[in-house]
Amino acid sequence: MKIGDFAGNTPELRIERYFAGRTQAWGVFEDRFGTLRRSFTVAIDGRWDGRELVLDERFLYADGETDRRVWRIVRTAEGTYEGRADDVIGTAVGRSAGNALNWTYEMALKVGGDRWRVRFDDWMWLQPGDALINRANVYRWGLWIGTVSLFFLPEGRMIQPSVEINPAVQPPAAAE
Repeated sequence: MKIGDFAGNTPELRIERYFAGRTQAWGVFEDRFGTLRRSFTVAIDGRWDGRELVLDERFLYADGETDRRVWRIVRTAEGTYEGRADDVIGTAVGRSAGNALNWTYEMALKVGGDRWRVRFDDWMWLQPGDALINRANVYRWGLWIGTVSLFFLPEGRMIQPSVEINPAVQPPAAAE
């Protein structure tokens, strides 16, 4: 995929607007064999001051482990972003167009009692109703090791997507 493939798609994703305020997220990590390894929720508090977006992310994993990451993101030009966090190695680079954002970055990812240097190729797509879908492929030593899937909803901003219902189509009868 290329970010330009999404130019003109709506609704438009502007992360500085989308993440301003409280956002909830639900996610899973599947390894390269399709085995679900972790599931988690994230509470995100976002602040945009006109120059910098600060995302305070608090993770709660299904096994009870907790974690926290604080992103500091700046828009460097129209459709481009740079971000930093304590466990991100160097600078994350983001490009957006239409309803999509692509983040690429390296991270010192905590795995058990160790830290792995991994690379994320992270894609986000804003959907009608203010739902944001996120899929991140994770690589170690250049090899794909798994995928993180996340779904975001801002608190108090969910809009029901419009769906046309054809009255001529009847739902299936309930089994007796």
